[in-house]
Amino acid sequence: MQRTRTRLTTQQLQTFASELIGRANLAARLGQQFGGSRDLYSALGYEKKLEFSHYSAKYIRHEIARAIIDRPVKSTWQGPLELLESSKSQDTPFEKAWIDLNRKLGLKTILSRADRLTGIGRYGILFLGLDDMRTVKDFANPVKSGQRKLIYVKPFGESTVKIKKLESSPSNPRYGMPLIYSFDVDDVNGNPTVYDVHYSRVIHIVDNPLESDIYGTPRLEPIYNRLCDLEKLVGGDAEMFWRNARPGFQGKVEKDFQMTEGMRRELVEHLDEYEHDLRRFIINEGVDIEALTQPIADPEPHFKVAISCISAQTSIPQRVLMGSERGELASTQDTSEWKDYVQSRREDFAEPAILRKFVDRLIELKILPQPSEDYTVKWSDLYAMSEKEKVEVGKARANALREYTYNPIAQGIIPPSVFYEYFLGFSTEQITLTNAMRDEIISEEELANKIIETIEAETKEDASPFGQGQAGQQKEI
Repeated sequence: MQRTRTRLTTQQLQTFASELIGRANLAARLGQQFGGSRDLYSALGYEKKLEFSHYSAKYIRHEIARAIIDRPVKSTWQGPLELLESSKSQDTPFEKAWIDLNRKLGLKTILSRADRLTGIGRYGILFLGLDDMRTVKDFANPVKSGQRKLIYVKPFGESTVKIKKLESSPSNPRYGMPLIYSFDVDDVNGNPTVYDVHYSRVIHIVDNPLESDIYGTPRLEPIYNRLCDLEKLVGGDAEMFWRNARPGFQGKVEKDFQMTEGMRRELVEHLDEYEHDLRRFIINEGVDIEALTQPIADPEPHFKVAISCISAQTSIPQRVLMGSERGELASTQDTSEWKDYVQSRREDFAEPAILRKFVDRLIELKILPQPSEDYTVKWSDLYAMSEKEKVEVGKARANALREYTYNPIAQGIIPPSVFYEYFLGFSTEQITLTNAMRDEIISEEELANKIIETIEAETKEDASPFGQGQAGQQKEI
């Protein structure tokens, strides 16, 4: 079979050649020259190997990095933190002991700090200060059997705690897990000291582990390059503004003008005084003085790209990350997605990886009494309506009821009980109460006014004879 040759035009050849040159230039930028000594990360100024010090420095000095770590943690641990025994109507010894211990040591704050430290590095640590320790040497010994007393709890991160020894016996259930930790801390006199600590005195916390059970993924790692991009954009824009605000100068000597060395030194001296606000004007002869300014590029489009990438990876909506409003619809949608993310974070990480591991260890050490049944964690309600939302919902219900009451056609199509349930969100108990009120009041108008008064009172005082049924559980109206 004979191949058909295509004859290219001059324009096509030029286009093809231009494309080849462009690919070659791109290849050079990607490190496909110079024996591979130049790679993409080096060309773009990124770190090739990230360590804990990089994440820690970003968290300390980068506002977006701090927000990525702090805001999910703050939302996760907001509100009261309760432990309840199943099927118990009154406070049990277990519940009372937790309340007392939480109040005494401020456990919720400590657990949230551990969450934050875990996110900066590959793991976090909760060190249990128990009553069986007499000297710092006792840290390296297993916890003594018997009923123990918890004196204090201290959270640490990867910068302070290193894993010194792992369980090496394959027959041991803790195979591959830490046996001894090394704590690099200051003693009571402020002197740096290294302590060995037994694993029984430690709660090991890991977020997003992959193959390892002792090392997780730092929360800043996937978006570290984008954080560097933001620093370049913001810092570069600020630098350009500064240079234009305090520009340099260049002088062009006019044709046929003879400048002596003394005149040159005087001109330089005057320009230096002007730069430092010691002179408000310059008198020059034979020299044209121009300020050296550069156009400032708008960094916002590039900034938005970096923020979008960060938001997509971290699941933090841009409005929440930046703290800005972008319209009611976007705000409502972002808020709903953010609450869903925080709730998922509570269920998938905070409760099993931190709270329950901590509480179970306290039960094991008999610091907390053994619950008669399994305990449950009661988090704060993320979807509870704010006072503003309650007012808006109350007004919407009252307006809907007014329109329904004074519209005979609507009443003929939709029975009152159906309207109460599906349009006002009343529960079965609320509908029953409404029907009882109907029997006592002659006209529909009087009934409507009575219900409206009740709704408005509920909005203002947060108290209603209707209780907390379906209507109180709705997220949005």
